[in-house]
This record gives sequence, C-alpha cells and structure tokens, in this order.
Amino acid sequence: MTKSGLHKLLIYAVLFGLAGCAENKYIKTTDRLCVPAAAKTDAMAVAEQVLTGMHFSIEKLDVETGYIRTNPLSGAQTFEFWRTDNVGSFNRAEADLHSIRRTVELNLSKQSGQLCINCRATTQRLSLPQDQDAAGKGYTNLAESRRSAQKLKLGHEQKANITWTDLGRDNQLETEILKRIESRLLADKKQLNTSGKEPKK
Repeated sequence: MTKSGLHKLLIYAVLFGLAGCAENKYIKTTDRLCVPAAAKTDAMAVAEQVLTGMHFSIEKLDVETGYIRTNPLSGAQTFEFWRTDNVGSFNRAEADLHSIRRTVELNLSKQSGQLCINCRATTQRLSLPQDQDAAGKGYTNLAESRRSAQKLKLGHEQKANITWTDLGRDNQLETEILKRIESRLLADKKQLNTSGKEPKK
C-alpha cells in the first residue's frame, strides 16, 4: 500500500472512531415536533426555508394537506464545508466514502390544538454494477486520472443497471431539521410578541 493510500485509510479510521465516541450530538433523536399556537401556513413557509437553506430542492409542496417532499440531495463532501445535510461524523465519513443521497418528507397537521410536524429522511447509496470482464482490472472505470481529479467512466450496460440501495432513515438529520424549524418558529413568535408586527419571511 502506498503512503497516500495508508494516509487516507488512517483518516477514515479516525473519522469512524469519532463517529462512535466524540460526537454523540443527538443521543436522543426525534421524528416529530409539536408546537402550540402555530399557524399551518407559517410553519409550511418556515419548513420550506429550513429545507432550502440546507440545499434541498422542493419536489412537492401542498399547503392544503400540509405535505412537503424534497428531491434527492447528494451527500455533502468534506470540501463542501458550507453544507449541513451530513449530521454527525459517521454520516460525513460515509458521504466521502460512498455516493449517498437523501430525501426528506414533512407532514404537518393540527392535533389537540397543536401543530405537529412529522419528518422522514431516507438515505440511499449508489450501487455500481461491475463489468463481467472487470476482474483484476482495479481501476478500469477511472478515466483521465490526474492528481487533482478523477472522472468515473461507465459503460452503457453499467449505466442501465445503476441502482440505489435503501439504507433506511437518517434519524440525526430528521432531528436537526425539526430543531431548526422549531427554532425559527419560536424566534418568529418572540418577534411578534415584542414588536406586535408579523415577522419578515
């Protein structure tokens, strides 16, 4: 193994170690938030802002039914330091090692005088089929290799057989999204109470 390969292996080992030890940011996760005295339309607007602020694009938004679904978003890479869709060290390391994408769904409804928001974030990993004659060809799919960049070159059959494997729900991302929505709703409510004016959206 080359020095650069060993160096990368050590970095990923440290990252995965940190995921289990140093960063248990969300020991308790949640997929549901209930806020008293919140208007559904206001909450929908806030939820949309939170999602787009995390670089998700909206596929469907239905104010009447209180439903929002995003398009799949590819997991942020290490150099994309401005993005916040990878919550926790494990998820950051996984997005660097694999092609990951996440989709978020929100359902808003009035229940017992409260507005409740249910969040579901699902994760998928890209699975690339190997060429039948690819045994022993190590890096046949990597073309135009340079020190700064490598381009993945796929055959027609591989492109046709690309699949996304479901990895289940991302509970940490669900919790982060709901925390951000709650924070924005509480801030807007506080601003309304102190100024008597509707907060700017």
